[in-house]
Amino acid sequence: MEDEEKPQNDNVQAINDNKKRKKQKEVAIFGNYRNYYGYRIDQGLEEDPRIKIMRKEWFEGKSCLDIGCNSGLITITIAKKFSCQKIVGIDIDSARIEDAHWNLRRIVKMSESKKHPKVDKSNSAETNNITTDVADKTGRVEISGNCSTSHLFERVSFWKENFIFGSSTPGDNVYDTILCLSVSKWIHLNWGDEGLITLFSKVWRLLKPDGVFILEPQPWKSYISCRQVSEVASTNYKNLTIFPQQFQEILLDKIGFRKIENLSSSLTGSKTGFNRPILALWK
Repeated sequence: MEDEEKPQNDNVQAINDNKKRKKQKEVAIFGNYRNYYGYRIDQGLEEDPRIKIMRKEWFEGKSCLDIGCNSGLITITIAKKFSCQKIVGIDIDSARIEDAHWNLRRIVKMSESKKHPKVDKSNSAETNNITTDVADKTGRVEISGNCSTSHLFERVSFWKENFIFGSSTPGDNVYDTILCLSVSKWIHLNWGDEGLITLFSKVWRLLKPDGVFILEPQPWKSYISCRQVSEVASTNYKNLTIFPQQFQEILLDKIGFRKIENLSSSLTGSKTGFNRPILALWK
């Protein structure tokens, strides 16, 4: 009887262990969460709400950089929606860069399959000597060659990079637009005030004259909740002398940006806790 009960007890213990593992919170010391966009975006939205406040003229035909791109969804969406000449996504985590490459392949494949659906030849226009382009569900015609996706592989690239110490980024005056969305806190906690100033200074150097820096800084309360994510973060947190409310002054008066605009007044669709200011700064 006791021998029969033991396997059953072992199974119950295994199930409980699995439940405990699932409940354990993911630790991402650089903010490199898996499925990050699922954490912050309300269900039912087709795209990240931050995309709605981006302006086409910042990206169309421009050279762009996305710092801390995570799984690349923002990077790819911007390239597809605004037709960048090129956009580079960098992230400190090689696993997130692998996710980004996977997402790029997936999105291109899905878009191409929508452009070229399987057609019932018995009812196709070709049988009536009529040639047409394929229409999408809205009735709009997809023009062959006018592709938002066929050249994504040429326009979008991802690589693993620590932006603060990385040396693979090109020289000065390279990019028209640089994004840094919900990344500054993680740089600040991991590399202190010096790391933050390095971020701002390096962005300034990489931007072309009149280039745009789009920054989404996390508020101080977010620092408090993440201060113990690692020993390094905990130590740096205690020694910080620069706070998020000072960023605008530093960027304008010390780094040298000439103009700033808060874009987030019309931002909707983010989950509670992710309603953060998004700033556009011009070099």
